[in-house]
Amino acid sequence: MYKILISDKLAQEGIDLINSMEGFEAVVNTGMSEDELSQVIGEYDGLIIRSATKVTAKVLEKADKLKGIARAGVGVDNIDIPAATQKGVLVMNTPGGNTLSAAEHTMALMLSLSRNVVPACVSLKDGVWDRKKYTGNQLNNKVLGLIGLGRIGMAVAKMALGFNMKVLGYDPFAAPKEAAQLGIEVTEDIERIYREADFLSLHIPRNEQTTNMITTKQLEMMKPTCRIVNCARGGIINEDNLYNALNTNVIAGAALDVFSKEPPDNMGFQKCPTCLVTPHLGASTEEAQIEVAVEAAQILCDAIKGGPICNALNAPATSGGVSPIVLRYGELAQRIGSVMSTLAPGHIKNAKIEFRGSIADKPVDSIATAFTIGLLQPHFDTIINMVNAPVFAKQRGISIDQTKNEDVKDLESSFTATVTTDKVTRTICGTVFGGRLLRIIEIDGFGIEVTPEGTMVVIFNDDKPGVIGSVGKVLGNHSININTMGVGHKREEGKAILAVSLDKTPDEKATKELAGLDFVNEMYVCKLQ
Repeated sequence: MYKILISDKLAQEGIDLINSMEGFEAVVNTGMSEDELSQVIGEYDGLIIRSATKVTAKVLEKADKLKGIARAGVGVDNIDIPAATQKGVLVMNTPGGNTLSAAEHTMALMLSLSRNVVPACVSLKDGVWDRKKYTGNQLNNKVLGLIGLGRIGMAVAKMALGFNMKVLGYDPFAAPKEAAQLGIEVTEDIERIYREADFLSLHIPRNEQTTNMITTKQLEMMKPTCRIVNCARGGIINEDNLYNALNTNVIAGAALDVFSKEPPDNMGFQKCPTCLVTPHLGASTEEAQIEVAVEAAQILCDAIKGGPICNALNAPATSGGVSPIVLRYGELAQRIGSVMSTLAPGHIKNAKIEFRGSIADKPVDSIATAFTIGLLQPHFDTIINMVNAPVFAKQRGISIDQTKNEDVKDLESSFTATVTTDKVTRTICGTVFGGRLLRIIEIDGFGIEVTPEGTMVVIFNDDKPGVIGSVGKVLGNHSININTMGVGHKREEGKAILAVSLDKTPDEKATKELAGLDFVNEMYVCKLQ
């Protein structure tokens, strides 16, 4: 008998599904502390959680029978995934269960904004009958600007098209191929979205690239009649800037379901009559709760009994038959992909990878997938792994051309990636020295040698004396240690590159000081996975 522990409140339909399966028993025990969960977890083969339960390394240490954890929902910040992987425990989530609920909530907020539903309701309950004051606007024929064309963004687009809206879409990474077929006008110019949208809806993850993506500068590009809806992640819009823009009529309105901190500390919306707020209700429908509960139960039981594995967030342990050098090149490729995701901003046009030397004679598909993981991960909330990386790449129309050349050139073997976006073309080459040391040895034709680890800062600069000293001084002033450093030159062009791996990520102040050095042409901060 397989025992499944349900440690958070779960829709009864999910519990019933487990109990209906032969050989499975559901045990509900909610509200446990870390110590209490640690004491009982050793009895269970599976665990279903939501957001309250914290599956820490301490808990997993005692999980000797545990085969899988299913999160009924998307976020997995409350699971120590590396510890689970080390323990051999599969971690899964249910990313599709809340798609329609989040999309419908986006439309509900959009309609409420356009028709002044909330203030009109409050006014009438206060005994005031004022139809003229709350005259609204139709969605029909309005331009909806969508930033982010993933599952939820595409669902919103379909609904908006049903309202006869004109949908203008932008995705920071790559738009799905079916976007244009659906009737979305896809643009690679995000400023066009800001300029033309009557309604602007966000559907992107929060990361280094998207935090404070919309500030006063972007708000001032918008029509004074524009209304913003954010059901994605807090912090993408600078809240202080937004509230100021609303209070000064820079834009017409905003609806927020998410905040940079939840519950929010910044209560500026209280003074904004044109700001509608809800307490992160995007996935809070009875149907969504049932769907994620049933899906979590199904995928967990399937995995435990040896069936298909769905929505895996950590790749299964690699079999012993894989060559150690292939594993090391996989690590190198993933880190190069992470660096590339920062150094090559914009929409990907094409990507190529080349295996040269002795590594070209090995089975390299897993290495190619590892590169794809590194390249994609910063652009998704869902953890990208060996299982889902090819699927996500295909959905976004990204193909990675692969070539092998067994001829040795300078090094015994190497891995090279070239990515072309609508903004730049970047090439990064790396190798594994002595079968174990990971090194980047070339960036855009600059010969360097640096270890891709921790946080990397890559600076394209003028070739002049004092660069290393100036960079080192700024980092030292902020108590940041340099682990490894690589310097490359193109003397004939008067250009150079400096790449350093650091023991911690520079904060905003340190980053600004580095970028402000007079010899810096371009600077990138890359957090490696």
